[in-house]
Formats: sequence, C-alpha cells, structure tokens
Amino acid sequence: MNKIFEVPLYPYARSEDQDAAAPVRRKVVIIGAGPVGLAAAIDLAQQGIEAVILDDNDKVSFGSRAICFAKRPLEILDRLGCGQPMVDKGVQWNLGKVFFGDRKVYDFNLLPEEGHKRPAFINLQQYYFEEYLVQRVRDLQAEGAPIEIRGKSKVEAIGTHPDHVALEVETPEGSYTLEADWLIAADGAGSPTRRMLGLDFVGRVFEDNFLIADVVMDAEFPTERWFWFDPPFNKGQSALLHKQPDGVWRIDLQLGWDIDKEEEKKPENVIPRLKAMLGDEVQFELEWVSIYTFQCRRMEKFRHGRVLFAGDSAHQVSPFGARGANSGVQDTDNLCWKLKLVIDGVADEDLLDSYDYERVVGADENILNSSRSTDFITPKSDISRIFRDAVLDLSEHHAFARPLVNSGRLSLPCTYDYSPLNSTDTLPEAPARARPGSPCPDADLGTGSGYLLDQLGDRFTILALNCVAAPLSEAGLDLDVISIAAPPGSDLAARYLGLAESAVYLIRPDQHVAARWDGYSETALRAALRRAIGKEQ
Repeated sequence: MNKIFEVPLYPYARSEDQDAAAPVRRKVVIIGAGPVGLAAAIDLAQQGIEAVILDDNDKVSFGSRAICFAKRPLEILDRLGCGQPMVDKGVQWNLGKVFFGDRKVYDFNLLPEEGHKRPAFINLQQYYFEEYLVQRVRDLQAEGAPIEIRGKSKVEAIGTHPDHVALEVETPEGSYTLEADWLIAADGAGSPTRRMLGLDFVGRVFEDNFLIADVVMDAEFPTERWFWFDPPFNKGQSALLHKQPDGVWRIDLQLGWDIDKEEEKKPENVIPRLKAMLGDEVQFELEWVSIYTFQCRRMEKFRHGRVLFAGDSAHQVSPFGARGANSGVQDTDNLCWKLKLVIDGVADEDLLDSYDYERVVGADENILNSSRSTDFITPKSDISRIFRDAVLDLSEHHAFARPLVNSGRLSLPCTYDYSPLNSTDTLPEAPARARPGSPCPDADLGTGSGYLLDQLGDRFTILALNCVAAPLSEAGLDLDVISIAAPPGSDLAARYLGLAESAVYLIRPDQHVAARWDGYSETALRAALRRAIGKEQ
C-alpha cells in the first residue's frame, strides 16, 4: 500500500488569525485543498492576490480517485508552474481501443496532429496530482507569494454579507471567526458550503453502479485506454482498463443497480471479478476499491453574491470521460483572472456573472456528453440495447459508425460561443477552432522557439501574425504584443490563419480568444478589451 496516504502534507499549525482581537479579513478564502482549490489558490497567488485554503484534512485524498488529466488542464498547469512534474510522472497516452465481446472493433487517436506540447491525456493518481500542487504552493510561499494552506481547519458555519463572508472555523485548538472578501467553495460533490447556504444541486442519478479497483501488478498491457462492451468476463455489462504510474492499473467494472455496495467492495468479492478479467496466473495487489453511481447534476448558479462555487461542488458528472477534475481546473482558470480584476478595481463585480454564464455552459456541455455516454453504456430497454449492439458491430468494419459509439466522450475544453465578453468575429476565413470564445490551440513555433501557449502567459495579450501591432493601455490594463511570422504550412498558419494572410488576436488571461481581425486597429482593440472585462456589452 502506498504510504503517501498517511503523510500529512499540510499539518495543523496555529494561525495568527486565531489570536487576533477581532476577526481578520482575508482577500480570498478557499474551502477545499483538493485539485480545484489548490489550483485556484496558486492562480491567485501568482497574480499577487492573497489566498487562504481551509481543509478539514491534512493529507492527500485517499485512493487514486481522478486519474485522467486532459491536454487543456495540463496547459493550464503549465501556466501555474507545475505541469512538467505531472507530465514527467504521469503515463502519457493518445490511443484508445474499443472491444465488443471478445473482439476489438476499432481503435482511435485523440491527438493525431503534431505540433502540441502536451499529449491528449496523462494518467496520474490524484494523490500525486495534489502532492505536486502542494509543492507548488510551498515554492510560492518561499518566493513570498500570499498563499497559505491551513490543515485540520473545518468550516462549521458561513454567514454572507454584502461586502464579505464570515466563516466559523473549527481547529484542534478550538474555533475562531475568519472573514473573506470573497469565498471560493471547492469542497466537492457533497459540498458542506452548498448545504450550509441551503443551495440546490439538481439533475439525474442513473440506475447503475460501477466498481473501481486500483491494483498493483506487473502487466504487459499497452499504455492505452481499453473499453469493453459486454466482455466475456463481465457479461452484459462493461469494463475499462487504464495504466497509471508505479505499476498501478485502474479497472472499472459495471455491476448493475440492485447491489449491496458494502458487500461488493469486500476483497473476497472483488478479487474473483478481477481474476475473471486478468486470468488466474496474474498476480496483483488491491490498492484501493470504491463503488460509484453515475450522476449528472449541477447548481442552477455558480455565483451567489461573494460566494463562488467551482469543481464538483458546482457540478458533478459520471467518471467516464474524465470531466470531473478536468472541468474543475477549467473553472478556476475562468474565475481567477476575473476575480483579480474585480479585487484590483479594474472591473466591476458584474464581471463575475460571466464566470457563472461561461462555466454553466461548460457544465451543461459536460452533463450532456456524460448523460449520452451513460445511456449508451447502460441501455435502459431491449430496443436501446439492440441499437447499441448494432452500432458496435458496424463500427468494426465501417468508419461512419464509429462516432456513434460512446464509451465516454473524453474531456474537451468548452468554447464560449455566446459569451457577453466576446467581440463579433470579423475573420471568418480563419479556422473556427480559434474563433472568439475558444481556447487557443497550441502550436509549435519552430526553430527551437518553443510553443505558443507558453508565451501567452496569464495576462491580456495581443497576438499579431504576419502583421504589425502596437502595445496599448486601456481601462487600467497594459497589453503587450507577441508578433510572430506564420508562414504557409506552419502550425500557426493552419490553426490561426486558414485562408487569411494576417491576423490580430486579443487573447484573454485564461488563453481564450476574445476577438480577432485581419489587421491591427487600435480602436477595435480598445473596444474589444473593454467588452472582455465587462465594461461594454
């Protein structure tokens, strides 16, 4: 058993706030030191915004939990300064295979084009993910950044006010009151914050259960995602196999609805199921076992005054598709630059309503895809199963049927097509993948110049391709220009120009496109920037 579960990463230490005569006011308090809360705190601290994380635990999450981390979150983690150690430790993969019964029907490549710094996915146990994030917090603290983790600090009560949030925090040495200008709730699907504020969490619960078993074994399976429909070792159900670091393998087995969860988790019941899949000759050791039920739910709103919800506290989807932690990191990526502008007085509080709008769109997209995956994996009628099986049979020999197979549409970043922060697209001859609202596609800049996203950073930026643009200052922001030649046939030309000969892009701090034109116009840029920070609609 991996001992990392037993080591306190952020043990309790008495805070000066506990000895203050009156409640201390902090800029941002974050509840939850999981992947989402840690990412939010790092993002804010890197931008000079004070962030205090509270968690009733002091260790990494027990068990592998989330393991699949997609390309876009990895790019966000690069901006947060901790992407490389995760990629170095993780198992990188782009390929997947789909099986029906005992035969492979087809395989797929999630990132067939070249010129990207990061792979489609890495597999990395959540405990390592959290450990690297905590190490990044420690590095920032050593640099003097305003960031702090308080372990064994459980929020017992929350009071909301027009200009702050009051928190009652329980510690091993008693309770104290802490105030926050802004509160980010990243405390998971069972969010105590949501419960204490009496807020909703609505959606579907699917009548099915899945066994997660993380096993340590020396196996010869390739580094790919393998998914079975109706395998011989789990008849009438489904199964999933993934490789993780340290010889750990993730196995998911569909169990059905009417089960005794506690009985199914017992080793004497888990091990025979795994032997049926792996064979009696394969030696393995159980590291972690859990059972989950497919759920697709979200809050109606992610912003409630000065309380902002992110990650599983705001929305929950089924695990197939890797949308939990991935979408949570994208929540913080969307939120933190907006919160900084509000705190700095550059933008009005209304800018935070665009966080709610854009990430609700992202959550709905994830819920739609997750629900469709669940309905395909677990047909609810004989007719649905007949249709599903016919699609699988056709997919073995006919490419047209393969997009209809849904073993968990894998996580993709959301494009905010109708965001109020977008300007009208005036460059329709450029590729749609780089239209306003979309995340910037990465590109190899060639000749040892690195990759585009590494150059964009976490500020508003003007990207000028094959033309000249000038820096500008507007609405309290200073914008730099990145000027790059994009010759025909280059990654940049293919992903940002298309049929256009030149282009100017306005890029947001979260590396989403705010606007684009065929050339430089100071007037258009100023107007688009003001719109992108909520100053013009």
